[in-house]
Amino acid sequence: MQNNDLIGKVVLSKAGRDKNHLYVVIRQIDNEYVLLSNGITKTMGNPKKKKVKHLNFLYAVDDEIKEAIAKSDKGTDLKIKRFIKLKNIVKED
Repeated sequence: MQNNDLIGKVVLSKAGRDKNHLYVVIRQIDNEYVLLSNGITKTMGNPKKKKVKHLNFLYAVDDEIKEAIAKSDKGTDLKIKRFIKLKNIVKED
């Protein structure tokens, strides 16, 4: 698996105290671990490290957010937060 395969994917945590929380993959460390952000508590500057086997991969974010992650823009956390909030609303309906 290449390093960029998982970046920008929306994931659902299926284990741990953050079970059933949505995140966006911002970096793949290796084949076993990724760094996650939700734009609120886990930001680009302080991401969550999580094992891939504890995640359900749902879908990819749009290209604008993916580019912001790659460039580490200042507004990336806000974009991630809004995207996850929108998907949470859609998921509950």
